[in-house]
Amino acid sequence: MSKIQDKNTRYFIDINLGNLKIIRCSFDQKENLDKGRQNDPTIHRLFLTKGQYNKLISRCANELAGVLET
Repeated sequence: MSKIQDKNTRYFIDINLGNLKIIRCSFDQKENLDKGRQNDPTIHRLFLTKGQYNKLISRCANELAGVLET
């Protein structure tokens, strides 16, 4: 099942602050994201524009295969 992409979609990557590795690369609807708050202080969520997200995915698809959610 594919996620909805519309004007309320927010694109993001989650970064582990301990080793600075991307642990999740995804998007979701604004109302499902809890305003970007993280319960885990070792993880930082970085929001991207749709263009930045698409460029990241196109350039790094192989490297992000393990953490990419679509």
